Amino acid sequence: MEFVLDPPHGVGPLRLGMTTDEARGALETLGRLEPTVSGELAVHLPSGLGFSVGFGVGPTRGRVNAIEVWRPHERDVVRYRDVDVFGVPALDVVERLRRHIDLVSNEDDDGFTARELYLALWRPFAADDDPSEEQGHFVQSVLVARPGYDDTPAEAAARLAAGGQPGY
Repeated sequence: MEFVLDPPHGVGPLRLGMTTDEARGALETLGRLEPTVSGELAVHLPSGLGFSVGFGVGPTRGRVNAIEVWRPHERDVVRYRDVDVFGVPALDVVERLRRHIDLVSNEDDDGFTARELYLALWRPFAADDDPSEEQGHFVQSVLVARPGYDDTPAEAAARLAAGGQPGY
């Protein structure tokens, strides 16, 4: 299967802003639901590709505010801007995507984030030169969320004052 990342709207049948019931229905089109310990809903396909949705708090309570996709072991492809985000080495993904979006290195991990969209690429550590070290050489998960998803309280207040929507 192939799935297209569509920040800040969603991934495949999953859309930001969906109600819990709508998200449950969309996930069930992909596979059997697996509730997580943190209360999210998740699905894993036979290929290892996984999806989970997180729900907002405050004014976005009960609505999907984040969708995470995990790297498959085989077959399934996840694309953004025609880049296979899990099938190409992480630094190549970043280089190709930077032609289209402002993707910056995260300070606290070995991932990269485009905050305006909200698109985040994550890997547990950098092992850029060793393709056999898949967890560092390749992106392991992608997060699509509402812009402002990781705003500080001051940034959230400024976003609301400017007429934006809360990201949480």
